[in-house]
Amino acid sequence: MIAPVPVDAALLQALTAGADADGITKHVVGAVLADPTGRVLLLHRPEDEYLGGLWELPSGGVEPGETLTAALDREVAEETGLTITGISSYLGHFDYLSGSGRRTRQFNFAATVAGSEVRLTEHDFHEWAGTTGQHKTSEAVQTVLAAWHQLAA
Repeated sequence: MIAPVPVDAALLQALTAGADADGITKHVVGAVLADPTGRVLLLHRPEDEYLGGLWELPSGGVEPGETLTAALDREVAEETGLTITGISSYLGHFDYLSGSGRRTRQFNFAATVAGSEVRLTEHDFHEWAGTTGQHKTSEAVQTVLAAWHQLAA
């Protein structure tokens, strides 16, 4: 079992400063949201979009002047209709090139939400996925989910 990494202002500042120092030009946040049975919410990108067909965590870009946690609250609400009630831990990050070619870092957090009724706005499907279903995500997301599973153990 790993110890949770508490989410506070110092951590958020260190994460963004580290990304900037690494030449990252776009910050993205992702949320691991689980239901009471331990299933994780995954969203499916429409086939005709960038990275179409990918199953991913609720995630999205951080706006200028926005904190990582404020962006997480906003993105989860926009993409799923769910409201975050707490952010329990930082789960790590991964880097990739955005559709416009920008160096992007996705910061991932374990969060809780009120309810489980999902209303999609940007994705075409969602699933509350058990352990087996979580393997249809990218290797980067699987690493984040492995960190979450270690915390939950």
